Amino acid sequence: MQPEKKAAVPRTGNEKQKIVNRLKRLEGQVRGLQKMIEEDRYCIDILIQLSAVQAALKKVGFSVLERHTKSCVTKAIQAGHGDEQIEELIKVLKQFSK
Repeated sequence: MQPEKKAAVPRTGNEKQKIVNRLKRLEGQVRGLQKMIEEDRYCIDILIQLSAVQAALKKVGFSVLERHTKSCVTKAIQAGHGDEQIEELIKVLKQFSK
């Protein structure tokens, strides 16, 4: 794991709350999956719910990615040192698309 970096452009309270709310919904969905397994629910129903959780996680990821690109990467480019940010972005995009 890489060392933590602070956002170049801090998130607003509203941005944070939207992401936290999405993650809390996801947490509930994962708990629901656990319950489905414990109750020995039909496999197809579990797979559909798993797919929904994966899609929701990707949506959160793309939201964070979009914000990073529009703020942190843009700021670095404008400051004349965007190459490092772009390389970092490409690396994380490769990881994200796995």
